[in-house]
Amino acid sequence: MGQKINPRSLRLQVDKDWQSRWFGGRDYAANLVADLKIRRAVEKKLGRRAGVSRIDIERSPNLLVVLIYTAKPGVVIGRGGSGSEELKKLLSKLTGGPVKVTIEEVKKAETNAVLVAENIASQLERRISFRRAIKMAAENAIKSGAKGAKIGIAGRLNGAEMARRESVARGSIPLHTIRAEIDYGQAVARTTYGVIGVKVWVYKGDKF
Repeated sequence: MGQKINPRSLRLQVDKDWQSRWFGGRDYAANLVADLKIRRAVEKKLGRRAGVSRIDIERSPNLLVVLIYTAKPGVVIGRGGSGSEELKKLLSKLTGGPVKVTIEEVKKAETNAVLVAENIASQLERRISFRRAIKMAAENAIKSGAKGAKIGIAGRLNGAEMARRESVARGSIPLHTIRAEIDYGQAVARTTYGVIGVKVWVYKGDKF
C-alpha cells in the first residue's frame, strides 16, 4: 500500500487537508477545471525559480482565494509588489471574478518533498550525476531535521538504453503508520534522453 497510494490522500481524515476547499454542487466539474487552470497558470508564470511547493484554493460566493506556499516569497511578490499584482490580474482574467492572492513562506525547503523533488529534477536536467543528486538531497533532509527520507527516480538514467528505477533511503519511513507525518512530492525531469520521474517521501515525526 505504501508504494501505491499518495500519503497525503491516505491521511486526509487525520492530519492533512484538501488543496481545494469549496463545495461545488452542480458546478463541481466547472470549478475543478478552473482549479486546474489556475494551478497551471501560476506554475507557468512563476516556474521553478520561485520554489512553489503548494497552491491551495478556497472559494466563497463572491471571492476566490489562492494561497501560494513558496520558499522564495520575494520572487513571487516582486519589486514593490508588482509580481503579486500581475498574478492577481492574470487569475482575475482567467476566472472572470475577484481574486485574492496570499503568499506563505516555506521555512525549511530541504524537508519539503515537492521542493526536494523539483530540485533533483532540475539537477538531472543539468546532467548532474543522479546518484549524487538523490544521495545529497536525502542527507540534507536528515540534517535539516527530518527523521527519514526516501527518494526514487525512474527513467533512462545517464542515457541508458533501458529505463530503470533507482532509490535511496535514509532514516525511517513508516508509510503505513497513519499518525506519521509524511510529506510526499513528485516532479518530472525532461532530459534529452526522455522523461525521468522523481518521487520523494520525507518523514517529519509522529503527529500525536
